[in-house]
Amino acid sequence: MAEAYIAALARSAGGRRGGRLAGVHPADLAGKVLSALVERSGIDPQAVEDVIMGCACPGGEQGANIARNAVLASGLPESVPGTHVDRQCGSSQQALHFAAATVMSGIMDVVIAAGVESMTRVPMGLPWTLPAQHGFGTYRSPGIEARYPGKPFSQFGGAEMLAEKYGFERPELDAFALESHRRAAAASQAGKFDAEIVPLEVVTPEGETIVHKTDEGIRFDASLEKISSVKLLQEGGVISAANASQICDGAAALLVVNERGLKTLGLTPLARVHQMTVLGHDPVIMLEAPIPATQKALDKASMKLSDIDLYEVNEAFAPVPLAWTQALDADPARLNVHGGAIALGHPLGGSGAKLMATLVSALHDRGGRYGLQTMCEAGGMANVTIVERL
Repeated sequence: MAEAYIAALARSAGGRRGGRLAGVHPADLAGKVLSALVERSGIDPQAVEDVIMGCACPGGEQGANIARNAVLASGLPESVPGTHVDRQCGSSQQALHFAAATVMSGIMDVVIAAGVESMTRVPMGLPWTLPAQHGFGTYRSPGIEARYPGKPFSQFGGAEMLAEKYGFERPELDAFALESHRRAAAASQAGKFDAEIVPLEVVTPEGETIVHKTDEGIRFDASLEKISSVKLLQEGGVISAANASQICDGAAALLVVNERGLKTLGLTPLARVHQMTVLGHDPVIMLEAPIPATQKALDKASMKLSDIDLYEVNEAFAPVPLAWTQALDADPARLNVHGGAIALGHPLGGSGAKLMATLVSALHDRGGRYGLQTMCEAGGMANVTIVERL
């Protein structure tokens, strides 16, 4: 079977809710990143055979097949098709898996895996809450209710359950959040994200035209005192907005090719996709799935976690990477070395491709060989991707 390679990568800098990217339609945001990806790679846009794009809230401006709409808003030719993928927070990581499997099969040679989410313009959960408000029902079917009677599926509740199960109190979560900001700030100031970020010209709400090229969520002056003063999301809990991922607008894209694509287009690969796994787990605690999914991926790859140089574990909530680290006896120094979603933001369906862009860039920066990426997903699922730097 052929191999799958990541030959180019691009992402927008994250935008805070109501921030610099608030005035950009998500199809245009994704389209700009698609155009930049192709430009960076130097390939003929006609060579792109498909765009697979993740989006967790496919409604409103993100509805009607956001992938195809992003293509039509980009510099890509009309001949390039597009399809939308929804695996919730792992949507664009799944897009990478689908793209890699496609080129490995030889059906196509050049595919873009991408993701986008404008959480300002399409609020989280809107595709489900809005229909329910207008009498069009809910995803909670009678069959689901029979299997999970009275048990809510809530990421916020799951985060509290995870913290309790693994024994994390608020001070530990807040300290992790502070470290995320510190690592992200250091990486940003040192130019570690420059190879990933596509500078975007945007118009602010005040009418000023600026270039957006720095992740807007980083608190360069973060302190434990400020983080600890943020109100808890529920009384008696440990989760606050400060030790959870930030609502974020963003898009990212990866150029995925096989050997034939490399040869035909004259590309030099950045990384090889080494292993891909997806796993379902308990939908009530919901956020624990990355732990067994990681072990499954390592077993299938005949690897140990010590073989992995860097890990990207999405910081949906601080207990997620902390529980993952504890359960797998992972090295904290290898985890989210340039910060994570607590500082950089979590644009839901765009985060999978975003994290992979950061992981591949960090492997090149540090000279590591293998990187592992995983994230928790609504419904109690997790994707795991192991890549090898080339």
